[in-house]
Amino acid sequence: MQGINKQDSSSSANMDAFWMPFTANSQFKSAPRMLVSAEGMYYTSEDKRQILDGTAGLWCCNAGHGRREISEAVAKQIHHLDFAPTFQMGHPVPFQFAEALAEIAPSGLSKVFFTNSGSESVDSALKIALAYQRCIGQGTRTRLIGRERGYHGVGFGGISVGGIVNNRKAFGSLLTGVDHLPHTLSIENSAFSKGLPDYDPGWAESLNNIVTLHDASNIAAVIVEPIAGSTGVIIPPKGYLKRLREICTQHGILLIFDEVITGFGRIGSPFAAQEFEVKPDMITSAKGLTNGAIPMGAVFVSDEIYQAMVAPDSQAIELFHGYTYSGHPVAAAAGLATLNIYRNENLYSRASDLSHYWEQAVHSLKGLPYVKDLRNYGLIAGIELEGIAGKPGSRAFQVFTQCFEKGALIRVTGDIIALSPPLIIEKHHIDDLFTLLADVLQNIDYKE
Repeated sequence: MQGINKQDSSSSANMDAFWMPFTANSQFKSAPRMLVSAEGMYYTSEDKRQILDGTAGLWCCNAGHGRREISEAVAKQIHHLDFAPTFQMGHPVPFQFAEALAEIAPSGLSKVFFTNSGSESVDSALKIALAYQRCIGQGTRTRLIGRERGYHGVGFGGISVGGIVNNRKAFGSLLTGVDHLPHTLSIENSAFSKGLPDYDPGWAESLNNIVTLHDASNIAAVIVEPIAGSTGVIIPPKGYLKRLREICTQHGILLIFDEVITGFGRIGSPFAAQEFEVKPDMITSAKGLTNGAIPMGAVFVSDEIYQAMVAPDSQAIELFHGYTYSGHPVAAAAGLATLNIYRNENLYSRASDLSHYWEQAVHSLKGLPYVKDLRNYGLIAGIELEGIAGKPGSRAFQVFTQCFEKGALIRVTGDIIALSPPLIIEKHHIDDLFTLLADVLQNIDYKE
């Protein structure tokens, strides 16, 4: 039996079995970019180079890598209790974790439903929304409203309310009864905005148009990312989210914030709901929930929804939904250790503390070849490039590979570079990241 700790060669001969997600498999396996360890702000590549992490892994390692507090908590828990069911049974750790999460959640969102990922959190929130409307006698409210260019994971619910064409086009008719709001990006009117853009032609009012079309009595919920991340960082204009909240409240429509990316300090507060002072009815989360160490997601649910669905004297199951691993003891232990780090190291506010320095670094790229727009908020940045005719995504991907070769990990979607470093980042790391990126953008010899 092969030893599980052995680091095998990455030759294509032994890479064939793994069908990689969201990856050009043949391309990758012909020239692999392999990471073998991580500590702090850096990955180590297979050829022993230090790679500065400009993306917190995949928007998830907010406290950086190799956190001993988390690994020790995981080891202790898996030795003590590796698994216990949460269907009509329980164990202490998810109850403790839910209480700790409720303490940092927006006021009134104190109930937590555990999942295993952001995708599952979204589908769970959509199902809770539909079940709630039925529970309060509003069973005709079945329509769901997403947004163009929105990303809500890869479950059928998530891609139905999502608005990224490549995530949808191969999978049939998806869920019926779904509409989409327009996205909020207008490069023509707000290019190179710093923070929240001023330009807003009334995007939120499109929800009123959908209400007029279908009638509010048929609409269950609206789901949006406060800041759209995976599509390439789209920052909402000033007042947009508050106006969405007003319209939803007016018409009895639930508002769901997908905070899988913005949650846990990414933009300067524990959640974007607090940063923008807008209270949704539910928040979906994952990624930073456990610092990426163990897969886990969570839906924060308003007290009003929970109390309507869970009668104190009921003996019946209220929600026929859940997962084998909902509230998994090892994942919950990782989450508790992660929250301790966030609190002890003041990471919820660190993005706010560094936001001005980060913003200056982002906008120092203005004027470099093919830079079309720059967008930023907290410790997030989007750098949009002019595409190569007939080769969408090619320019940004070439920048991505060049950055990796020079020692930095960035993320690209289409021809947009997205940055979201661990919240433990220091100013010298910001300098190093943008010096390297500027050098690549200035000197790369693009293959047209």
